[in-house]
Amino acid sequence: MTPSVLNLDFSEIETRIIRFIKEYVSNSQAKGVVLGLSGGIDSATVAALCSKALGNQNVLALLLPEGETKKQKDIDDAKAIAKQFNIETQTIDMTSILESFYTAIPVYDQKNQICKGNIKARTRMIILYYYANKLNKIVCGSSDKSETLMGYFTKWGDGAADIAPTMDLYKTQVRKLAINLGIPESIALKPSTPALWPNQSAEDELGIKYETLDLILYGLERFIPTDDIANQLNVEQNIVEAVKNRWLNNEHKRRLPIVPKLGFRTVGNDFRLPI
Repeated sequence: MTPSVLNLDFSEIETRIIRFIKEYVSNSQAKGVVLGLSGGIDSATVAALCSKALGNQNVLALLLPEGETKKQKDIDDAKAIAKQFNIETQTIDMTSILESFYTAIPVYDQKNQICKGNIKARTRMIILYYYANKLNKIVCGSSDKSETLMGYFTKWGDGAADIAPTMDLYKTQVRKLAINLGIPESIALKPSTPALWPNQSAEDELGIKYETLDLILYGLERFIPTDDIANQLNVEQNIVEAVKNRWLNNEHKRRLPIVPKLGFRTVGNDFRLPI
């Protein structure tokens, strides 16, 4: 297995995603989309796709900085993408909102980094959905396949959206699509971070480079045994097993609430309607 297995016709992928966004927004009778624009690769790619699909006048990008993780470089990159694709932006500083949450929760623990970070991700979601409700738009997410399969997102936070146009593309594929869209390499190849605490690095937390992770996930998706994947990629089998275990253990994050089967047809189980 070589990196070439992840190669796609990214011009065709761009066309298919643009068609998907157009059709969904039209069928929803919405007035466009609202999305969070962080200055990172995923949101930059989705912003560009939405602008191409709907026209820049139907896309609103929200910049959502907060005091602890605010970086001027990220803000500048987000604004550069918005300018390149002529997208309207609004900036909402979340610092005071977050402080209100921290002081209002009796059991709040400043030292619990993950719980605190999840509050930030869910606060972003609240703001995005407020704008969507107010403006009759839909929320467009920017999750990719690598992080979704690994459960590397906040449930009901950055994992919450009405559509996720790039969720079936691995991170390395999103980077190539971004370059195909004309996004500068300085942003397309920028290290990924959820920006939930200072100096957070996605690859450091995942413990593996995306170039290797994506190939492991590609193999697991195709039911290739873990020892075969390890041999083909020349990595330790325990690394492949760790990726597989994390993928399986985080399945709950990719599902709606689990419902016991009690009635004739059960929501989310065998009661599904076409969109």
